[in-house]
Amino acid sequence: MQFEMKKIWIAIVKMLGWDFRLPEPGSRPELERCVFAVAPHTAVSDFLIGAAYLWSLDTNGHIFIKKEFFVWPIGGLLRKLGGIPIDRGNRKNDMIGRAVAEFAKGEVFSLAITPEGTRKPVKRWKRGFWEIAHQAGVPIVPACIDFGRKRIWLDEAIWTTDDYEADVARVKRYFRAEMAKRPGQFVEV
Repeated sequence: MQFEMKKIWIAIVKMLGWDFRLPEPGSRPELERCVFAVAPHTAVSDFLIGAAYLWSLDTNGHIFIKKEFFVWPIGGLLRKLGGIPIDRGNRKNDMIGRAVAEFAKGEVFSLAITPEGTRKPVKRWKRGFWEIAHQAGVPIVPACIDFGRKRIWLDEAIWTTDDYEADVARVKRYFRAEMAKRPGQFVEV
């Protein structure tokens, strides 16, 4: 049932005119163990489109989603589809440690995160996506959603260094406000 639901959702998003730029099978082995930095994130529809794309990659993809969405009847469904609830207000939730532990198992596991952390304009991205990739020793892969062109694609894998600011600048270069559903909600810095 889970697989069929994913296929149906992918078909719906494509029927809405979205172009999924998928890599050739086997050409991007890093996608099996990476952190996808998904941006711009200015609307709930980013999640709906991004999830369909992630499922199209056919990896063991998971998505951090704020815990408020995990209510009956959709909470169980979100978990089955790869959703991981995150309590953004609880600094002791150790989401970084939990994610790093999943990567440490050595299995196929990827994690999609919106570095902005919210759909509102932010001056700084949350640091967790970088911390997870850095501590787990996996690359960050920019996942670009362009609402104007109705296109979503992955860019080159970025391996972290010990320079957080330089690494994040390398990731941010792939995203522009005009790509966002609500361009005024995405702050380019």
